[in-house]
Amino acid sequence: MASYPTATSSPGEAIEIEKKVPDDLAVSSIDGSQKDLSVGEGLQRGLNSWHLQFIAIGSAIGTGLFLGSGQALATAGAVGCLIAFLFVGTIVYSIMVSLGEMATFMPVAGSFTAYASRFVDPSLGFSMGWIYWFSWASTYALELVGSGLVIQYWDKRLSVGIFIAIFWVVFTACNFLPVRWFGEFESYFVSIKVVTIIGFIIFAICIDAGAGQQGYLGFDAWIHPGPFAEYIVTGNIGKFVGFWSVLVTAGFSYQGTELVGVGAGETANPSKSVPKAIRWTFWGVFTLFVGTIFFIGLTVPADNPQLLTDASDASASPLVIAAKLAGVPVLPHIINAVLLTAVLSAANSNLYSGSRIIVALANEGHAPAFFARTNRFGTPHYAVAFTAVIGLFAFLNLSSGGGQVFNWLLNIAGIAGFISWCCISICHLVFMRVLRSRGISRETLTFKAPMQPWLTIYGLFFCVLILFTNGFTVFISWSTSGFFAAYVSIILFLALYLGHKLIFRTKFVALADIDLERDRAT
Repeated sequence: MASYPTATSSPGEAIEIEKKVPDDLAVSSIDGSQKDLSVGEGLQRGLNSWHLQFIAIGSAIGTGLFLGSGQALATAGAVGCLIAFLFVGTIVYSIMVSLGEMATFMPVAGSFTAYASRFVDPSLGFSMGWIYWFSWASTYALELVGSGLVIQYWDKRLSVGIFIAIFWVVFTACNFLPVRWFGEFESYFVSIKVVTIIGFIIFAICIDAGAGQQGYLGFDAWIHPGPFAEYIVTGNIGKFVGFWSVLVTAGFSYQGTELVGVGAGETANPSKSVPKAIRWTFWGVFTLFVGTIFFIGLTVPADNPQLLTDASDASASPLVIAAKLAGVPVLPHIINAVLLTAVLSAANSNLYSGSRIIVALANEGHAPAFFARTNRFGTPHYAVAFTAVIGLFAFLNLSSGGGQVFNWLLNIAGIAGFISWCCISICHLVFMRVLRSRGISRETLTFKAPMQPWLTIYGLFFCVLILFTNGFTVFISWSTSGFFAAYVSIILFLALYLGHKLIFRTKFVALADIDLERDRAT
């Protein structure tokens, strides 16, 4: 079992040291937030419940919903796509309540990275933490590229590199601000996306009822071309293949909801804020996702050729296609503006999340200790700077051949969320065993996950299943490059895990050795 090194500092240095002190020693920070000394002179508890919700929603609702939902509809059909998102939503619910129970009991920055090291195996915390960090850091680069592509919708002559540089500076600077300011900034961004989705749902209801140039639609799109679509092969097998492909896509779309746990260590009064954020985040994302998919399926036929375009601006959005079919030509510009805010909001959250994962890794001894240091505002400036550097990979997209490297980075990022979800479920199962062995009733917990342990087992089973079948289509029509693109993240995760275990000779943590008092909420 790896030991946890104690961070030391020279005068003037602020390093995050987890130590318990009485609540009455909390003092106000420069930005007006409460500085909780239980997180030492480091991270400050400047986030509120709604900040956590907006950060998680901002990461989950992005280009995947606004653009990726179109290809999902074409692949599985209206009903097949809807069922896929509903089903994956139940898996996400199991993950969220599992994380909520642990994060409320032990609110620590990086949450599940720390839980994996403390509850299961330090090597698991190391491998999961680093691949999860890299997923958000590389996604930061992706969103910077996306911002330029979206802006090119208005003027193709503009170079994407200009906007990569501008937004990299803006959002890197934003993440150096006190965390409360960051939370407020993100709240405004996410509000635009939420209002847009609600507006589209109202618009779709009107169009479906006959307000558009097509007249009354009803459920005609579920009949013509049909509720399910065939994919790769024909017949019922083809419909199942289409459904399962969208199941994977839906999982990718929901990723980011678990970021509620990442910010738990910077939340004021986590025993109240985290449970509230868990509930509102899940039901908010679930309702917006399912509502959007449902009404897209009603207003856009699954066989519409525009759904399969390779465009990366507003012209590829099913929301825009629905507006065009209804005869509302001005909407593409509005949707493109919203797409820009969606991309920028996601970039903001990506950098925040990646930096806090690095802090958790440093606190657990899996990264250099200086990454846990903070400035006078409680911002982990070294962690933010290191994560921001990966964002510069966005410029790879401008060079010949660099795009291929960039795509491989994205493949690693895509599946990392499922690996993290699996680890969250495993940690929760161990957490419940520890409570039982210590004679601690779950009835005494501030937040109690329902239907346990079966709901957690349910989520773990399907996460593992989706994890290993995410590239199943390459076995139907074999592609060597496709195989490695689909499974390179799993290979990298196993390499990190086995490499760390061989070098440090770590062992699985015995139940009796698990420390439930460190960072426990008081």
